[in-house]
Amino acid sequence: MTGSQAVRRDGRRLALLLAVVVGASFFASRVLTAGSQVRVRSIELPTRSGQWLVADLYRPLSATAEKPAPFVAVVPGFQRSKEALANVALELARRGFVVACLDPYAQGRSSASTSRRSATSEGYGLFALLEYVTATPNLDYVDRSRVGATGHSAGGNAVIAAASHFGKEAARREKPSRLHSAFVSGYVLSFTAEMLAPVRSNVGTSYAFHDEGAYRNEFGNGDMRRAPEALRLVRSGPRGEPEQNEVELGRYYGSAADGTLRVVHNERTLHPFQPYDFEAMANQLEFFERAMGSPNPLPPADQIWHWRELAGLLALVASLAALVPAGRLLLRVPAFAPLVHEVPAAPPRPQGLARSLSRGAIALGAVLACVTYVPMAELSQRLFTAASGREMTWFFPQRMNNAVMLWAVLNGGLGFGIFFAVHRLRARLGAAQSEGWGGATSRGELARTFGLALLLFALYYLLLAAVYAAFHADYRFLFMGVRPFQPELLLLLALYAPFFFVFFLSNSLRVNAAMRFEGEPEWRSLLRAGLANSAGLLLIVVVQYGAFAATGRVFWTESWLYVNLLFAVVPMMFALPLFNRWFFRATGRIYLGPMVTCLVFVMMLITNTVIYLPL
Repeated sequence: MTGSQAVRRDGRRLALLLAVVVGASFFASRVLTAGSQVRVRSIELPTRSGQWLVADLYRPLSATAEKPAPFVAVVPGFQRSKEALANVALELARRGFVVACLDPYAQGRSSASTSRRSATSEGYGLFALLEYVTATPNLDYVDRSRVGATGHSAGGNAVIAAASHFGKEAARREKPSRLHSAFVSGYVLSFTAEMLAPVRSNVGTSYAFHDEGAYRNEFGNGDMRRAPEALRLVRSGPRGEPEQNEVELGRYYGSAADGTLRVVHNERTLHPFQPYDFEAMANQLEFFERAMGSPNPLPPADQIWHWRELAGLLALVASLAALVPAGRLLLRVPAFAPLVHEVPAAPPRPQGLARSLSRGAIALGAVLACVTYVPMAELSQRLFTAASGREMTWFFPQRMNNAVMLWAVLNGGLGFGIFFAVHRLRARLGAAQSEGWGGATSRGELARTFGLALLLFALYYLLLAAVYAAFHADYRFLFMGVRPFQPELLLLLALYAPFFFVFFLSNSLRVNAAMRFEGEPEWRSLLRAGLANSAGLLLIVVVQYGAFAATGRVFWTESWLYVNLLFAVVPMMFALPLFNRWFFRATGRIYLGPMVTCLVFVMMLITNTVIYLPL
């Protein structure tokens, strides 16, 4: 293929992928706004002690000053931003509710909190939001007598804390509670007598039967039929009824008119997937219909949120894939053309003992990745005590990312060690070919390579900024996505990326020097590389849920949130070798791939992870 043909090919591919990104984002926006029947915009609310709260406000066109609509606040859980529960906001807005889906304190664009227990003491910012909504004359299209809230996981804790908080206030003021109705998803630890006694709101709850955190419940499982937490919730509602010894799931107890409505659901799903379960969504929608009334009633099963998720997945994949043709086109620019070298010849497929060594190295890497992850998570809590204690800090302020960073540094170093050890052993067998590494470079070339990586990173996030400005949609599928970032987060990128780069470079070396063989189909080589890179972390998930299926208790209990984080990390680990190979073929060197992917993937982690940064 001639140079001009290659340029035309890459240009066509880039144009097609960009068209997919824009088209999918436009479609996601149409779903999110219910075909332009709902207006969505971001708002920022100053709160106490110099804090601030950012939320997406969904206003149905049917909500006017003449016909004010009920209001529902949506609170995501730990590690989640407002986009992660946009599906809940969308479905409520379709039914005529005004909705504010907030970024909890220390997550997304909201500020960190001065409290170490912000979910309980401030409702992740929910208290301030409800105070504003019920007191301001600005939201004249909101019926302030019908204000509700819903949240998942730690967001559910925030919601029941708000119900208790405003119940106490209502008793002091001898008025109805500001919070008319509350729905708690995925959290029952706060259903204590002390928390529930002051509640003057209608309350519904959904708890996953297979919730990984259920070992913390009083009976140690997720069955809500006889759970003391569920019984206390039901008993906190209607007065004068016989005391319940077993909860009838799905039954509505009490009355919405006097704030005693209670209902318990127990869907058979996992904790992280509960917000994306059709049955759980229907149960939540039915609760708000019964408790507050829907201006635009729709059957609970009438749901369209999944189309936004599929469109977001398409935009996510297309946006990442666009990095490759964009990089190849930029390599034609004179400033970056010197980075292009002949791709080293692939070594012949190893035979005999050399083949066993290669397979053993892959297996060893996977095992080490598996057995070191949880210990590194535990070590991170001892090394980074401020972030682990939810204190604001400039020193590695991301509690969950700190664990992944330590794991990446360790396994990147181990990966280098395994590679060079196997190389030496293969050399003794006459099977090593160092000329196939693509490692030869210079300081000037590395600087130029980094400049190209920075340019691709900037173009990637500039495109996202433009898409978000036009459609209010990021690249997202469920809880995995690419969010627009604030410029100040570049500081965190500079802090974390050098440590992560150890792993990314190690991966590029192994993928291109140890998993590429002469005459082998490229798809097979890439499949092997993707599986090898993700197998260790995937094995953790298998062990965790294999134990859960067999015993009803997850293998790692105290670290279960770190294991749940892998649902988003494992797909990244599978995709990483693909990009490292594609950029290797474009440059003949192992450096551009890890530089680009490290910048993009680490920024993805940073913008989707809780941050205790004093800003």
